[in-house]
Amino acid sequence: MFTEKDIKQIQKKGITVNQVDAQVARIKNGMSYSNLVTAATIGKGIEYYSDKEIKEFIELYESKQSYLSTLKFVPASGAATRMFKFLFQFLKNFNPLNESIEDYAKKNNDTLIEKFISNLEKFPFYNQVLLKTKEINLSFDNLSEEEKYLEFVKTMLNENGLNYGSWPKGLLPFHKYDDVIITAFQEHLLESTLYASTNNKASLHFTVSDKHHTYFIEELNRIKQDLEQKTGKAFNVSFSYQKEATETVALTTEEAVFRNKDGTILFRPAGHGALLENLNDLNADLIFIKNVDNIIVANKNIAVSEYKKLLAGILIKVQEQIFTFLNKLDKDVVLEKELLEIALFLSNKMHVPIEEDFEDFTLEEKRVYLKEKLNRPVRVCGMVKNEGEPGGGPFLVKDKNGAISLQIVEFAQINIEDKGQQDIVKNATHFNPTDLVCGVKNYKGEKFNLKNFVDPEAAFITMKTQNGMDIKALELPGLWNGSMAYWNSIFVEVPLNTFNPVKTVNDLLKPAHQVMS
Repeated sequence: MFTEKDIKQIQKKGITVNQVDAQVARIKNGMSYSNLVTAATIGKGIEYYSDKEIKEFIELYESKQSYLSTLKFVPASGAATRMFKFLFQFLKNFNPLNESIEDYAKKNNDTLIEKFISNLEKFPFYNQVLLKTKEINLSFDNLSEEEKYLEFVKTMLNENGLNYGSWPKGLLPFHKYDDVIITAFQEHLLESTLYASTNNKASLHFTVSDKHHTYFIEELNRIKQDLEQKTGKAFNVSFSYQKEATETVALTTEEAVFRNKDGTILFRPAGHGALLENLNDLNADLIFIKNVDNIIVANKNIAVSEYKKLLAGILIKVQEQIFTFLNKLDKDVVLEKELLEIALFLSNKMHVPIEEDFEDFTLEEKRVYLKEKLNRPVRVCGMVKNEGEPGGGPFLVKDKNGAISLQIVEFAQINIEDKGQQDIVKNATHFNPTDLVCGVKNYKGEKFNLKNFVDPEAAFITMKTQNGMDIKALELPGLWNGSMAYWNSIFVEVPLNTFNPVKTVNDLLKPAHQVMS
């Protein structure tokens, strides 16, 4: 199937022909849907804590914080193109000589453009874009209102302007304090001082694209010294790219390997599941994971960040219990009642079902079985009430071996044609806003190899276009979905105000992103 030239290309990427063959087979075989057993809800997979309990968990984390290495992991490689989708359409279709903004909005059923235009001065970038627009178009002040709006958007998005559509979200103006514009990247640095710093040092890791890396470095160099003086914290910031070896092949609609015009095999970035490799390279006791666009203005972030401490406190308490049990299981003699206590902890606290014939196991078989179930990475995931926002949902899922576990499942992983699965989805009450705290070391202080806990069957197969042609693309199991399938998980309800993503530019108008609101 592959020529000598192909084999050299494959090997140069750091993968094998067998791996590529496996990717081809996976695309041909189609997606394996998750087998949902029930939606995780409060009391059935999702924990809910009183104010008193929340305070105790926060205090537990704060009491241990100075002894722990903490790290904040922020996926930040995506360009902001989708954030401006309706504005790109506006540029393409709006003719200021023939119609008003109002007419255009009605004709195209576009409520976003009306909201954008009527709130223009509230955006953090307003003055910056206006100045640049006047610099580019010297006759700007003589234009009609409609023409001014069009020129403004052109300056925002076009290459000869500010080119926002090609920039990473992390480097876009997100908030404005008086006359100072703050990027999402800078806000994440500030936020890390609220919960993810140890002994006056805040460590952060951003996954970025190769082409944007230098811009992140420039921004860091521009703001670092001032931030360190203001916060009294030293910032240790590192970056990585999605690894070439994680890229995957694609097939044509005739199921042949898709090739570039020069005959080489097309390899594509394999979704955020590829970032497991980046996460696996990091070394810390606690790793907080949060998306780059889910960040709010500083004065509102102080209260919201307390819930990160809550998740960390829960993780510490659970980990301490797990480590105690694992040290017991390492002893030559373990009592039957101790094994039963561990089994009950797994079942009741970790929602890990114990095999029906567990009671028939010998003592040694029980010891080995329980150790294997306990000795895994742990994640505590914040869950917010589902009010129509997109996001992975918490479910109890049965795998191909019949084992049931708590999983975060994306909509694309569910066979919605199946009435039974559809009914389970309808009963879902919460979703995960990518709010995780991870424990990636075992009871001996050794780092887990996170690649050992992935469900490869949870890969995504999606239809994409390449050079105007339809292709079947393969995405690796999502970072907090199939890539963490065999972790031990605890789901915890947190308030909806902990989730404030910027999916479209208009989201920057929401109170969480406005300093004076």
